[in-house]
Amino acid sequence: MNIFWRLVREAAQRLGDYDIEVIEAHHRYKKDAPSGTARTILEIIGEETGKTECLYGREGMTERKDEVGVHVVRGGDIVGDHTVLFAANNETIELSHRAYDRAVFAHGVIRAARFVTGMAPGIYSMDDVLGL
Repeated sequence: MNIFWRLVREAAQRLGDYDIEVIEAHHRYKKDAPSGTARTILEIIGEETGKTECLYGREGMTERKDEVGVHVVRGGDIVGDHTVLFAANNETIELSHRAYDRAVFAHGVIRAARFVTGMAPGIYSMDDVLGL
């Protein structure tokens, strides 16, 4: 997710004038909506574009303003899907991350544990672990 967040940040810096929509999906038992990951995506977009107003879902007769659209899906056994859509006239750019198994997150934990082995005491981030 950390690399995905970095890509979203870079895209938002360059495409801040595009319409932006965030779509996330998780399993039917997920309690929070939007997810913490989607909230982080929204924070990044806000930091880079100044767009902090969000519209959760769309219904009825609504004219698009300069908000970020947020759409939440809950169903089945979806581990985690996150997409950021940047749309302008005549083109769209989508960034997506899909986790098919929770084990993918454990791999990050193992990588971080290996990274800190032998390091000087301190606080390290996943950006440090990944060399970002």
